[in-house]
Amino acid sequence: QLQASGGGLVQAGGSLRLSCAASVRTFSMYSVAWFRQAPGKEREFVAGMRRSDSRTYSANSVKGRFTISRDNAKNTVYLQMNSLKPEDTAVYYCAGRLGNPVLSALGTTTYYDDWGQGTQVTVSS
Repeated sequence: QLQASGGGLVQAGGSLRLSCAASVRTFSMYSVAWFRQAPGKEREFVAGMRRSDSRTYSANSVKGRFTISRDNAKNTVYLQMNSLKPEDTAVYYCAGRLGNPVLSALGTTTYYDDWGQGTQVTVSS
């Protein structure tokens, strides 16, 4: 139900925008997030938005560089990534779940039950 796209190869310092299209009627009722997984590492939280408020939450490693946003009219969530670094190289996944988590759950993989297929982002130095 979630389809991620927009990954690619970019030089350090460059930008990419990832998109995640949802094929659900109740997308506006979803809390959404982006995670990433580098080779040999666990999947980690990047950024998220709860259904209930317009605030966004980001991992410290991407704060000030990545921005999550959503367009409920288009059933799409975005991740704008600026000032990319080689350590941002990973497969990026979008995730969603109907409802409104407590903040402590927003960044956990176990909260979400809908996942996109992942899109590869490679940042060259």
